[in-house]
Amino acid sequence: MMTTVHGDDVLAQAAAWRDQGRQVALATVVATWGSSPRPVGSQLAVDDDGNMMGSVSGGCIEGAVVHESGSVMEDGTPKLLEYGVTDEMAWEVGLACGGTVKVFVERVE
Repeated sequence: MMTTVHGDDVLAQAAAWRDQGRQVALATVVATWGSSPRPVGSQLAVDDDGNMMGSVSGGCIEGAVVHESGSVMEDGTPKLLEYGVTDEMAWEVGLACGGTVKVFVERVE
């Protein structure tokens, strides 16, 4: 059974983790093309302990986004990630759904 997580819940959790002194990154789907598992605006919050809330891909690229979130938390430099079926990385991370997704990852200050 899948539970829907609302954007406000993701933002509230990110803020709570930050208030607890944790480093936090927020990933947001900013563009899609073709078949995409999550719509624009979908978000994933990640803390420095590896806790996550929300989703940017229904699981198919989440691991790669979480990995990139680590460096964003460390140095504060945001990243625009792009995964698509023509990208070799797409198959490695499991994005074989026929589309492209762009995810913006930023540190929560």
